[in-house]
Amino acid sequence: ETLSCRVVAFFSFRYKSTFRPMVKEEYKARKDPSKTMGPAKVGLSTTNEFLKKRSGEQKLVELEKKLKKTKLATGATGATAGWSPKKPPVPRRDEHPTMGVKSNKNFIKTNAVENILSPAKKPSEKYADTVAGATFDLNPSGLVPNFVKKTEYGKVPGYLTKRNKEIEEATREYEAYIRMKQQEGALNAIREEEREAILEGLKKNWEEVHHQYQGLSVVADTAPKKARKERMEAEMKQLEKDIEMIERHRVIYIASDNHKKIAACA
Repeated sequence: ETLSCRVVAFFSFRYKSTFRPMVKEEYKARKDPSKTMGPAKVGLSTTNEFLKKRSGEQKLVELEKKLKKTKLATGATGATAGWSPKKPPVPRRDEHPTMGVKSNKNFIKTNAVENILSPAKKPSEKYADTVAGATFDLNPSGLVPNFVKKTEYGKVPGYLTKRNKEIEEATREYEAYIRMKQQEGALNAIREEEREAILEGLKKNWEEVHHQYQGLSVVADTAPKKARKERMEAEMKQLEKDIEMIERHRVIYIASDNHKKIAACA
């Protein structure tokens, strides 16, 4: 058999969905002519439908018609009838303008006195920016310290004042708590000599552990070496924390036997 026969046989046995007719009907039902692009041919306007004068001013024409009706109904003329695009009417023959009004004011003397008594105009401050002498205003240039003229300049911000008050109040409450515990006998303050001795002993212990740490091998390739290195690092870190705590607080309180705690007070 030929190749064409094979192709025809292939397409004849190709799978076809049972919903194919339904999909075709839905596609044709939703497809409307000129749905987005408009009609293919637009009808031309007749010769009588040309653009006429003031055809786009429908609102203005309607307003003029209303004003004309108001004039006819009330008999008002001029500005009393409301707004009108026309000029005001010509004065009647019996209407005479106000004439003969004179003033005894001497404008020359008045202007001279005002100029003499007025303060001299202060020239604006400028600066020359180029060799040719181009001048610019000095105030917005940034060369003048305008920030010192602010009302809050040189004053402590409000949030810092509030924070300082909170710190002072917390310190007073803590001191009152320490005094109360001292009166109850729950806290005992250590002397300065004892504090210095404890600090010196902690530093000496840290130096000893650090000396041993420096003697370790560079490569910790076995489990015991790793464990020893980690133990020494933990000991040095704890000693550093204790030294920092004692150096930061000048007064240290030790709890009694019933309350085995240590309290530090700056």
